Amino acid sequence: MSDRYTDSRVLTGEERSAQNARALATNRLIRNTYLLLSLTLAFSAATAGFAVLSDAPRLNIFVVLGGFFGLLFLTQYLRNSVWGLASVFALTGFMGYTLGPIINLYLGLPNGGQTVMTAFGGTAAIFIGLSAYALASRRDFSFMRGFLFAGILVGFVAALAAYFLQMPGLSLAVSVMFMILMSGLILYQTSEMVNGGEDNYIMATVTLYVALYNLFTSLLHLLGLANE
Repeated sequence: MSDRYTDSRVLTGEERSAQNARALATNRLIRNTYLLLSLTLAFSAATAGFAVLSDAPRLNIFVVLGGFFGLLFLTQYLRNSVWGLASVFALTGFMGYTLGPIINLYLGLPNGGQTVMTAFGGTAAIFIGLSAYALASRRDFSFMRGFLFAGILVGFVAALAAYFLQMPGLSLAVSVMFMILMSGLILYQTSEMVNGGEDNYIMATVTLYVALYNLFTSLLHLLGLANE
């Protein structure tokens, strides 16, 4: 008889129980992550809307970086406590507020409203498509870890150079780079949840939120240039 009919074996009771426990833990992690992500995105949208309506000035880049990394490290430290949830909302609310002046800038351009909505719709479509693929295929994208870490580090340095040296060409390249990197980060983080590489829904939420934030701002920048 062919090996394909004999290579499977019957799982023991303990093995079935362990397998079921892992499946339940994975499903709970995914459910909690997407629930928290939805809530933080709604809160972030509210703070961004407040900044838009109040015509808030654009914050100094050092304030933005200090607030982001400070709250990110705080969330990392508190990730296993209830205070980690408060830290997540503080982080995403702050980042939403910093997004308000950027949106106002594009709303002042010709077809600005359409540009913002297209960027929003494009971000949502990319996120849903990539997440659905990673969840359905259950592929392991852990091999992307080193590439993403190095790419994000290079992109961050290049973004600072483009900002301080006022280099539009480099800024455009950085936006394209971050669109690719953030798409890869969504695949990687979703795969980590599915395959057991991530077991903390707070940190999974933060990673996906950061990917969405950068994906949206990069797409907004590219669409804004196309409409000029």
